[in-house]
Amino acid sequence: MRIFSGIQPTGRKHLGNYIGAITQYVAGQDRGEALYCVVDLHAITVSYEPRVLRESVYDTAATLLAAGLDPSRCIFFRQSDVPEHTELCWLLSSVTAFGELNRMTQFKDKSGAQRDLVSAGLFFYPVLMAADVLAYRAQEVPVGDDQRQHVELMRDVAERFNTRFGETLVVPEVRIPEVGARIMDLQYPDRKMSTTGGSEQGTVYVLDEPDAVVKKIRSAVTDSGTEVVRAPDKTGISNLIEILSAVRGTAPDEVEREFDGSGYGAFKQTVADAVVEYLTPVRERYTELRADERALERTLAEGAEKARQIAAETLTDVRDAMGVGPVRTGQ
Repeated sequence: MRIFSGIQPTGRKHLGNYIGAITQYVAGQDRGEALYCVVDLHAITVSYEPRVLRESVYDTAATLLAAGLDPSRCIFFRQSDVPEHTELCWLLSSVTAFGELNRMTQFKDKSGAQRDLVSAGLFFYPVLMAADVLAYRAQEVPVGDDQRQHVELMRDVAERFNTRFGETLVVPEVRIPEVGARIMDLQYPDRKMSTTGGSEQGTVYVLDEPDAVVKKIRSAVTDSGTEVVRAPDKTGISNLIEILSAVRGTAPDEVEREFDGSGYGAFKQTVADAVVEYLTPVRERYTELRADERALERTLAEGAEKARQIAAETLTDVRDAMGVGPVRTGQ
């Protein structure tokens, strides 16, 4: 089993990122050959500051390592250090339909939020994401629920390529956690928790101090009732139940049974305490790792060297299948 996933270095990582993606990365190291990538090339598709981007790459790398990624058990690297990603992206554009890209929900959302330039890179984002995964012939892609559409597109692209040029690429499967796949904003529980489109008070960051975490969760928007149960008209409480279930590794039903008759105050405090305990070791470890940028750079460079060995082999096969470049020796 080969596993691949990438994470953007934009913004501070929040609880939704941690539960929906980062914990899956750590678990994946024990389930197969895992490759994880900080996708800085995706980050340049929207307005950004170059200096901030470089800092954010180190921030993200330190966060992932603090969460439990082990470079001796996985391949961890920076996307732009492996040029095979961008070349494969262009080659895959020949089997990607304009109409498919035009239907991508994330493009519509992000392009609408841009104040001036809507880049072609933002439109082409899913093709590069497909190249990220297909370059390594990964069988599994662990992502949050919001990336499901992009994985379906990469599956279609791989199948179309294989139909036209012969069996060359592996068609990956998506892996989405059963609990915690979609953590919502604490102040606007009808919106996904986000560093770009969410509220500051409704977003719990991985590196938040304990007092800040408690304050945010205790002030989470709920409803006028008192029952700790999931329901369509109780989005705030449903979100908090989902968070506690994910943090504890238990089923939402168990949370509902435990807090039957307890009321919202006691429930919110329990959620807050559990999240603080959950994130504190990561925050403390992050501080130590982030201080040594040279060590972070060495880790990313070593990972990129390993990644290129795999991606280069795939790219050679793709070029050969498409008739691009010289004929391979011995054929």
